[in-house]
Amino acid sequence: MYGDGWCNFYLNKKPKEGIVMFKNFNGFHLVDAYHNMRLEKWFQPGRVFKKTVMAIVVVFITLLLWNLPSSSFGIEGLNVVQQRIIAIFAFATLMWVFEVVPSWATSVAVLVLMLLFCSDSGVKWLCQPEEVGKLLSYKGVMACFADPVIMLFIGGFILAIAATKTGLDAQLAKVLLKPFGKRSEMVLLGFLLITGLFSMFVSNTATAAMMLTFLTPVFKQLPPEGKGRIALALSIPIAANLGGMGTPIGTPPNTIALKYLNDPEGLNLQLGFGEWMLFMVPLVLVLLFFGWMMLKWLFPFTQKTIELDIEGGMQPGIKSKIVIITFIVTVALWLLDSVTGINSYTVALIPFVVFSLTNVIDRRDLEEINWSVIWMVAGGFALGYGLNESGLAALAVKSIPFGEFSPIVILLLSGILCYILSNFISNSATAALLMPILVVVCSAMGDKLSAIGGTPTILIGVAIASSSAMVLPISTPPNALAYATNLVHQNDMAKIGVITGIISMILGYVLLYFIGISHIL
Repeated sequence: MYGDGWCNFYLNKKPKEGIVMFKNFNGFHLVDAYHNMRLEKWFQPGRVFKKTVMAIVVVFITLLLWNLPSSSFGIEGLNVVQQRIIAIFAFATLMWVFEVVPSWATSVAVLVLMLLFCSDSGVKWLCQPEEVGKLLSYKGVMACFADPVIMLFIGGFILAIAATKTGLDAQLAKVLLKPFGKRSEMVLLGFLLITGLFSMFVSNTATAAMMLTFLTPVFKQLPPEGKGRIALALSIPIAANLGGMGTPIGTPPNTIALKYLNDPEGLNLQLGFGEWMLFMVPLVLVLLFFGWMMLKWLFPFTQKTIELDIEGGMQPGIKSKIVIITFIVTVALWLLDSVTGINSYTVALIPFVVFSLTNVIDRRDLEEINWSVIWMVAGGFALGYGLNESGLAALAVKSIPFGEFSPIVILLLSGILCYILSNFISNSATAALLMPILVVVCSAMGDKLSAIGGTPTILIGVAIASSSAMVLPISTPPNALAYATNLVHQNDMAKIGVITGIISMILGYVLLYFIGISHIL
């Protein structure tokens, strides 16, 4: 869940009490090292100069689009507000692609620019409706930060915080890995499956760090000249990246896709948590099994048995019992949302209130919520809101002949573009950038998309493509953490990443196609 490089979730310290938050979280040092590595890289002199030049280029292009004659865009009836939104969209795209500043900072800038220059609470002399056209509601822009999907994020973070504080994650790992025995290849399968399971509900970054820590004593048992260490180290990022596909909260692109699929004013598919898992979990299991086969083939073990020794476990006490019961009830309600009538967004707040009232979490724990992810996603939602509410999306549909486009071309372009971008920038930023555009394109194509399974094939396909991008150490935080062990070479990661990613996209799109033409969604 939320596997895009925001590691602060597990990094807070309590100076007044002199203790480290999440002292049971075994992967603390790995996440801390990764966080410091990113900071050091960010502030290298050469990098600062490069970012400054890029920032100047981005500002120039944004101002150019902002001030061009409206006729230059070739969209009939374009007003000033709509032109400003085009410029803001270009600003967000360039800032996210070039990573001039952190992704969440770009999202905050998007929200503020829309409020100042495109809303009914904007600069008075620049926001006269009779001169610039229909203005956005400032309440609507701000509401993007309180979208139901944001509540889903917060609920997921709260569950992760509680599980880590009580040691539930470590205890589950110990119990779930035990049945896989001592055979090296079965231990590898165990780490793949357990990591994949955890990453459906817990941060991909935190999951990878924790599971890599559990592997530390295992590495000591394996001969340095063998390839078993490489297989085990690579199993963690592969499983963490693929496992995120399994649930709507597994990774931000999933929740972004869910928002547009369930939008009452848009597609309104009412796709539930359980329905998502019904078709995505089997896909994840197949992909994990394929990853296991590939790892065994590419990096065979020379030592046939491994002794597992995982430290840590559940803390005794009533709070641990509360967390276990609440976790089970929450997941059950997510899976049975079509039966109970309680949607996944509302269910996500149940653990929040339970843990708050029982003091499982306190006010300091709220600081551990990964607000950078939330701001990142909110900025993407604001772009979508601006496109629709300003009338720009409808205008584009009328002016651009999307209906003449080939569904196969749209499918391939969206998937390939998302896959390429997600290998180099945040997959959340990629999804936030592509989803609003694809919604407009899909709406304009109408029934033509039924040949490939409809709009869900495109949008969920983008989510799958983003999780399939794992070629480079910089592609995902789990990749970076595995690379930091010094057991994995970049060419090894690229080899397994390309093969697994391509198979993941092929199987994912085939699954979505059959679901679409079968009218399951």
